Amino acid sequence: MFITFTRLFPPGAWPTLLVVAMLAWVGAALGAEPPPLKLNTTADHAKFKELQQVFKTGPDVTRACISCHTEAARQVHRTKHWTWEFLNPENGQRLGKKYVINNVGFSVAPNYSYCTVCHVGYGWKDENFDFTAETNVDCLACHDTTGDYRKGSGLAGHPVTQVMEVPAGSGRIVQPINLGKIARKVGKSSRDTCGACHFYGGGGDGVKHGDMDSSLAAPDRELDVHMDSTGLDFTCATCHATSSHDVAGSRYVPAAVDRQDFHTRGKVDKGANPVNSSNPATCVACHDKTPHKRDERLNSHANKLACGIGHKPAKWTLPASC
Repeated sequence: MFITFTRLFPPGAWPTLLVVAMLAWVGAALGAEPPPLKLNTTADHAKFKELQQVFKTGPDVTRACISCHTEAARQVHRTKHWTWEFLNPENGQRLGKKYVINNVGFSVAPNYSYCTVCHVGYGWKDENFDFTAETNVDCLACHDTTGDYRKGSGLAGHPVTQVMEVPAGSGRIVQPINLGKIARKVGKSSRDTCGACHFYGGGGDGVKHGDMDSSLAAPDRELDVHMDSTGLDFTCATCHATSSHDVAGSRYVPAAVDRQDFHTRGKVDKGANPVNSSNPATCVACHDKTPHKRDERLNSHANKLACGIGHKPAKWTLPASC
């Protein structure tokens, strides 16, 4: 070995080679750039050892999630997105998708396996679903950032994890998704994650909710001044702020105006029980009850008229059926 190296490099060249090698090493150490800093999160899930595996099912992903986020699943269990129930505080009536016939003409009960494609859980195929199981919670439905997460029609909320025909007998072959890749890139909810159900509920774009469709995925200012993708760029959760995974707002008791206590961001809540009596998803939560600073007279209109009467989108039109 020595003979070979001495033939390549004469003895007098070794000091010079050593100095060059040391300088190269020092230069590389000093010039090495740190990895890119993520400013929109405090954790890079791609670095978590719990997620460095092949996940065969959705519950397997959840099992890894709750090994760190120990309280998350049980928090979800308390929400209307999990129970599909709503108890009207005014009359005690129990409502929600679980009980009513919705506005596209069908109820959940005879269609569990299909309707629950939009449930934040796995396996709700009949009335025997275990609402207490933590691994039945679907974390990826709301926290996917890749755009690749999909649930299969008729699979009771499960994603497609193998090549299969969905729906059965349709001739439509669906390829499996990479759950590990998706799990390692989770983040905050977005218009896309909310819209996956709220834009396409009822089987099509804008079918179930006439005021929500895929145009809100990247709207301009004329369609939505708050969600304008080149302006304020609000997500749904900017207004529908969550507390312990519970999303503010209700379709059964919509708050066009807060008659008593109201929540204003950056200010102390009013009322004896501000946590329960305030709603951060109303206009006054940001604009308070006297939003018109230049014309005080307009504030008197706000006492009787909903904000949307005067501030409807410039592109808003009535559906053709109206």
